[in-house]
Amino acid sequence: MKEPAAAPTQPARLSIGFVLVPGFTLSAYAGFADVLRLAADEGDRSRPILCRWSILSGAGEPIRASCGARLAPDEALGDPARFDYVAVIGGLLDEIETLGAAETAFLRRAATARVPLAGVCTGAFALHRIGLLQGYRCCVSWFHHDDFLDRFEGIVPVSDEAFVVDRDRLTCAGGVASAQLAAFLVDRHIGRATARKALRIMIIDETLGPGDPQPGLPLELATRDPLVRRALSQIQQHLAAPPGAAEVAGRLGVGRRTLERRFAAATGLTPAEAFMRLRLAHAKLLLGRSGRSVAQIAAETGFCDASHLIRAFRKREGVTPDAWRRGLAV
Repeated sequence: MKEPAAAPTQPARLSIGFVLVPGFTLSAYAGFADVLRLAADEGDRSRPILCRWSILSGAGEPIRASCGARLAPDEALGDPARFDYVAVIGGLLDEIETLGAAETAFLRRAATARVPLAGVCTGAFALHRIGLLQGYRCCVSWFHHDDFLDRFEGIVPVSDEAFVVDRDRLTCAGGVASAQLAAFLVDRHIGRATARKALRIMIIDETLGPGDPQPGLPLELATRDPLVRRALSQIQQHLAAPPGAAEVAGRLGVGRRTLERRFAAATGLTPAEAFMRLRLAHAKLLLGRSGRSVAQIAAETGFCDASHLIRAFRKREGVTPDAWRRGLAV
């Protein structure tokens, strides 16, 4: 078998050091690293030419992901200034505090050296816990919004954007957003065409930037209006007991009429209609991806009971939830 050609010796245009928190989310790391891999070389050879990346560790032992897989580190921690960015990949909240002392000291040295730090998935929790997000805007998944508020004071996370770039801190919600953040960096350092190529190979059609909404909203509710995005985020965060339009408006510091006007301009819907569509979209997700009963799904998406969900679902989809689920299996 022919050996792959050696990578050229010129310096990479983008270099990332990864610090994996024990219990990290494998998909968050893989999405980020695969964008770098696909942007680094032509074809499918994956040579680290334009980009280079390394998993860093103080102990040198494999790091366990939340799914049980273990990744071996590539390098010792060393001098953080050899990287353009250091990315912290988080995962299980119960293990955020297990980030090692050596890794914590390394991240603080990186901050002192003005190396930009990225918090991916719950990596933002890890960075804030060691004092490296004070005075910065930061992004967490809507799913973990309340968890962040429970743990920390003095900072309200952004949970209606895929990722946030604030000077030398970058944070993202995880999942597909980790690939989008990596593509943003590839665009910045190598070029837009290369970034889009990497996403296309990963079958990610849409390119997101700072300020774009987190994936998961129905396409009909996608909007660039920040007030409407924050209102929808409020419903995403409280699906089991969704607040009404007046309560959401109060939480956002605006009048109900203002919220209604903004929704009408952005989506053509009233807030109540948009909130219902969001809840039904999540119900469809659960119907397709879980074995939960209609009654259980009704409780998780804020409906009074199964009958309430069935009526709303039939009005929107033309069939009952069970019939829609059976149609998926055909």
